[in-house]
Amino acid sequence: VQLVESGGGLVQAGGSLRLSCAASGSTISINAMGWYRQAPGKQRELVARISRTGGITNYADSVKGRFTISRDNAKNTMYLQMNSLKPEDTAVYYCNTPVGALYNWGQGTQVTVSS
Repeated sequence: VQLVESGGGLVQAGGSLRLSCAASGSTISINAMGWYRQAPGKQRELVARISRTGGITNYADSVKGRFTISRDNAKNTMYLQMNSLKPEDTAVYYCNTPVGALYNWGQGTQVTVSS
């Protein structure tokens, strides 16, 4: 499976962005999926995860109530709606399975939130 993240950009604090994770090569519908982020000088962290069918979602405390993860298995794509963005959300965002990162990592998409 090849993963391509997109939708990042520069936004002011309080703004919104919608990230997409498009998969090709094979279906991702058989796996739970997750969004990770890696800020400069920090380890990559899992911020949101979604079950295979999309019925169960979980979030890191730092993004709970502001981010919404979703998926469209028919399109082999996953999304992350990010609202009320904060400067501390600045990072490169990646998608992968939430356990074991089973797929090759994509290049990620940069999110920069200015204060």
